[in-house]
Amino acid sequence: MASIQHFLPKLEKSPDAIMEYWLTETEQQSKLLQAVLDPHNFKILYANDQFCYWSGIAEEGGDFRDQDFCLFDLFADFEVETQQALYRRHIFPLILRDIYGIEPPQWRLSDEPHVVTFYNEVTEEKHYIQFWLRSEHLRVERIDPELDEFGEMDWENQVSLPSQLLEERIQWSNYRVRGQLLWEGFEITSQETIKRLMDLLISCESMFEQEAFCDFGDQMRSLFHAETLAILSLQQGQVQFLICNRKQLDTYHFSRLDEFPCSHFLRAAEGNRVWNVPNLEQDHPTVLEEYLLNKGCCSLLLIPLRLPLSDMEEGQAGQLLGVVAMGSQRPNNFEQIDACHAEELIPALRMALRQATGEKLARVHPAVEWRFRQEAERRSLGMASEPIVFTQVYPLYGMSDIRGSSQERNRAVQEDLVTQFRLALELVESALEFKAIAFLVQLKLDLLAYLERIQGGIQVEDETTALQYLRQHIEVYFDYFRQCGEKAERQVREYLDACGNEHLCIYTSRDRYDQQINQLNRHLRETWEKWQSRMQDIFPHYCDLQMSDGIDHMIYVGSSIHEGFSPFHLHSLRYEQLRALCDCGRVCFELRDRYGSDFEVSHLILIQGDTVDIFHDEHTERLFDVMGTRDTRYEIVKKRIDKGFDSKDGTRITQPGMLTLVYATDGEWSEYHQYLRYLVREGWVSPKIESGTVEALPGLTGLKFARVQILPAPQDSPTLAPEEDLEELNEDEEEIPPVLLVTSGEEIPEEQEEEQSEEF
Repeated sequence: MASIQHFLPKLEKSPDAIMEYWLTETEQQSKLLQAVLDPHNFKILYANDQFCYWSGIAEEGGDFRDQDFCLFDLFADFEVETQQALYRRHIFPLILRDIYGIEPPQWRLSDEPHVVTFYNEVTEEKHYIQFWLRSEHLRVERIDPELDEFGEMDWENQVSLPSQLLEERIQWSNYRVRGQLLWEGFEITSQETIKRLMDLLISCESMFEQEAFCDFGDQMRSLFHAETLAILSLQQGQVQFLICNRKQLDTYHFSRLDEFPCSHFLRAAEGNRVWNVPNLEQDHPTVLEEYLLNKGCCSLLLIPLRLPLSDMEEGQAGQLLGVVAMGSQRPNNFEQIDACHAEELIPALRMALRQATGEKLARVHPAVEWRFRQEAERRSLGMASEPIVFTQVYPLYGMSDIRGSSQERNRAVQEDLVTQFRLALELVESALEFKAIAFLVQLKLDLLAYLERIQGGIQVEDETTALQYLRQHIEVYFDYFRQCGEKAERQVREYLDACGNEHLCIYTSRDRYDQQINQLNRHLRETWEKWQSRMQDIFPHYCDLQMSDGIDHMIYVGSSIHEGFSPFHLHSLRYEQLRALCDCGRVCFELRDRYGSDFEVSHLILIQGDTVDIFHDEHTERLFDVMGTRDTRYEIVKKRIDKGFDSKDGTRITQPGMLTLVYATDGEWSEYHQYLRYLVREGWVSPKIESGTVEALPGLTGLKFARVQILPAPQDSPTLAPEEDLEELNEDEEEIPPVLLVTSGEEIPEEQEEEQSEEF
């Protein structure tokens, strides 16, 4: 079929022939939107059926020369400045071609797409259109030949000037354009909606926040041509049902999902695939479907969201996060294309729901967010997915570990269990005083034996099994005990009052432990975040912070994450990381002195001189994994090194109140030895360095360590802020104190310092 460009030269001579072509022979059944425009004012001269349908300007295509329809008046998001820039963008190369004889090697303007929005006032729906302008067939002539903006221009030498500088010299009113513009477009509402949904899900703090959820619901309903959005999420085994339609937002709670074995939600989750329910009126097996049916849903599209497995086998699926459901008032509403759209959205939906429901997932850090948005856009356009990889980045790992926390918690568990078993024993003894029954005697003997074992020490499973024993052998008889006299009845009340908390058991010592750990973790996190803000100002980088019994952080920095990276930025961040951990140490000292905390904290940095490559694997919970066996070794060291021992005396390489540096090469130690000198000058650490070799770990040999004592903050300036430290450093003009290397607790004389440092 002939292209419309074939007819464009005839426009001025025979417009009726062109109109006849449009109405009778053009691709009226094509999805291509086409219009012929006046290039001076973008007035619509002709348009085909598809253009008229999506723009809503007429029922059928045809001649619009007698109507005042400007193209950009139909767009909801095309400003006057954008129109003017687009016009000049197309006319400028025509001026160079027709006036100065400079022919562009490729007419790439014809391939430059733009996305605009058609808004249908009747249906209140938005439609996204991607369009192109065809301008290469136009002709430009100068109105005043004497006015030449580039009369003295040496085009052979100056043609490489930026086009923007050249455009600023043009007198646009001195040029006349001959011919008509051809406008072509495609309706891409689905692709653009998916792209915007991915951007929203990646960037929002929580998809359950009202504003974000309403925006999310509007776009989901538009994409799937549905009226209702429902999200079934699992939180601690409980089912939360969030229902959103155009008018209201409701939240309901149900029992466990596995109690609805015939539910379409459970079948979709077990099959781990998008599930279509064509007619809910004929197929509503459980209260979940019946509830949606009462809400006006006649058909459903269910999208299960599961955590991916790192080593997924065929037929396996990870932990269920929830199910997203789209509901329509029409039976048989959803088709295969809806299932395809749902599959595209699953990774972004999974990430958003995992974050919103509190699952352990590092948020997309601002430093790497651009790459995730880039990939979301690729997928929204139907392009094949590409791995998110950052190559040759430097890792900076450190941790502040609370020593002995497991033993302290075991002690707290033991105290609570002993207290609860004693209450149970006193209750049984009171019942025996009221009436001697052989069965009660045996219960008492069991309690005495259990109590004696717990007092001698507990095992990991005792926190659960001991409470189960009390519930199954003591608490089930409370109704009987209440009939055994006033004393026993009072002791039942005391037992229930002592266990009247969310844990349904005595939790006094554990609560005190939790409060101390949480307080210490909170101060460590706040201190680190304060320094992390300063480090981001030095140079943007990725940072992941994890909290358990203490905090540990993982930093990646390099030019693949942010351009402009240099060795100066790397060394500055490494030194700032050391200062940050020293400040964390000072915070621990202050908490110990202020509140009498029994917890001691050790601090460690793992030095890595070489770069690693990291990538985002959608089949793991972590945001980034390392690539290759060489980089994997670094991850193994991270997991094991805090439990490392000194090969000489068998003591832990990490010690309370001290900063330990673990390294492998002389070059790594030389760099960080310089940083320690700076820390000594600033008063962060003691000048004495304890050093040694790390005892061989499985698969790991040859590591060395250096350890320094972190100094408390000066009494007149507790927990110095970073800005205060810098001011003090600038004012300090004293010489750097000597750094002494110490092995086995013996100081090396100052005159041996240089020689020993070189050995390291």
